[in-house]
Amino acid sequence: MSGARATGGFPVTLDRGAGVPLPVQLASALREAIDDATLRPGEAVPATRELARRLGIARGVVVAAYEQLIAEGYLAAARGRGTLVNPALGAGASAAAEPALTGPAEASQSGPDPDPGPDPDPDPTPGPGVSGVLAPGVPITDAVAGPAWRAAWREAAGRLGSVAPALGDPELRSEIAEHLRRMRATARSAADVLVTAGTRDGLGLLLTALGGTRGRELVVGVEDPGLPSLRGAAARYGARIVTLPADAKGLDTARLPDGVLDVVIVTPSHQYPLGGTLPLPRRRELLAWARRTGVIIVEDDFDSELRYTGSPLPTLAALDDPATGSVVLLGTFSRTVSPALSAGYLLAPAGLRGLIEPVRAELGGPVSSVVQAALARYLASGELRRHTARMLRRYAARRDEVSELLAGARGVRVRPMDGGLHAVLELTGGDAAARRARESQIRDAAAGLGVQALGGYWQQREPGAAITGLVIGMGGADDAEFRAALAELRAILDKG
Repeated sequence: MSGARATGGFPVTLDRGAGVPLPVQLASALREAIDDATLRPGEAVPATRELARRLGIARGVVVAAYEQLIAEGYLAAARGRGTLVNPALGAGASAAAEPALTGPAEASQSGPDPDPGPDPDPDPTPGPGVSGVLAPGVPITDAVAGPAWRAAWREAAGRLGSVAPALGDPELRSEIAEHLRRMRATARSAADVLVTAGTRDGLGLLLTALGGTRGRELVVGVEDPGLPSLRGAAARYGARIVTLPADAKGLDTARLPDGVLDVVIVTPSHQYPLGGTLPLPRRRELLAWARRTGVIIVEDDFDSELRYTGSPLPTLAALDDPATGSVVLLGTFSRTVSPALSAGYLLAPAGLRGLIEPVRAELGGPVSSVVQAALARYLASGELRRHTARMLRRYAARRDEVSELLAGARGVRVRPMDGGLHAVLELTGGDAAARRARESQIRDAAAGLGVQALGGYWQQREPGAAITGLVIGMGGADDAEFRAALAELRAILDKG
């Protein structure tokens, strides 16, 4: 054990035998001090060398913890003043303290246009349905089948005669809860976890449960740009879709409408496709708005664990109340393990589970007991965490290859990405109309590679305002095929 009291007066205790990395422990202690107002917005935190000396740890541990909290929005680096508690948290904290109002949001004609019209591109959905070496959403799966994976399936094969409960195998629910605690800083009970066939199944389950209680058409807000797959799934369940503006930092919470929505779908940890991370002040503003309006927040934990810089960010659900909260977290193992599993999870506070669980009981569980048993054993072995760490190195290497091989391509800028399985190539030069024309031209020329037009991820693309470009995947092929596909794309870019 090592412990000390830092300059700001907040207690920090680090346990070297806890099995949790020291930077993670330190970041957690600082995060708690800020949430408890022991450290207040605008206050300076100790210099890295000073805090390292007081705690008897390497300065790199403190640097890593500070960088993580800067990425999350808890801290901010100020030129000439060192590192501060993010001053913007002052406004977020007061917003979070607003009293909650009861009652569902009623649909109205105020706020964003409720009739966004057809998609400009009918099928830009990332995933296995899109073919090509550079198709977005396809993970690398050649490294999954190691000894731990095979052992998990051998043991699970003995359960052919058993049927998992509708809410999911108890062992798997427990392991998913532990996985969320370790990987996503979200400490919740296994009772809050339901096993699903993936994010779309979880979304459908929630919308079915809410539709049965509200007795009218549900109105669902989606990020624009955003994932066409969840947008389409919500519409298939009879919801009316309302687009909500997103920018480089994610959902623009300052432009959320009152009295319009029942549900809003967000990707706060890794906005798709632009890759932004929702800052902490916006997260608090979103939660306060949801409490005030009665809107349910669906947090799609898209690509959240596949983060190249720093640790994966805590979920929005981690800031929510586990009993009376409004956040339903949807996750899948399709990206970190394999789409072939068709397995995921839903995490909901107790109040919402009371609506969701009867629907799941009536419909039955969608994932076989064998798959659930194998996944539970695989998670329990700790191999998924090790596998994810290995894959992050491979994806980071491919991200570097994208930057290197496409650097200097005519009229193209590779947008920076902190994680995920895709890259965005922004088209530059010329006016908006010329860029849109070039976007379509290159997409058609590179169709065999699976390249997607960025414009397909918008529903309401304001002329001249939206980014124009291409979305490419960084999985689904071996390293040689990937490099060859990038070289082919480079030739198309330079020609077009």
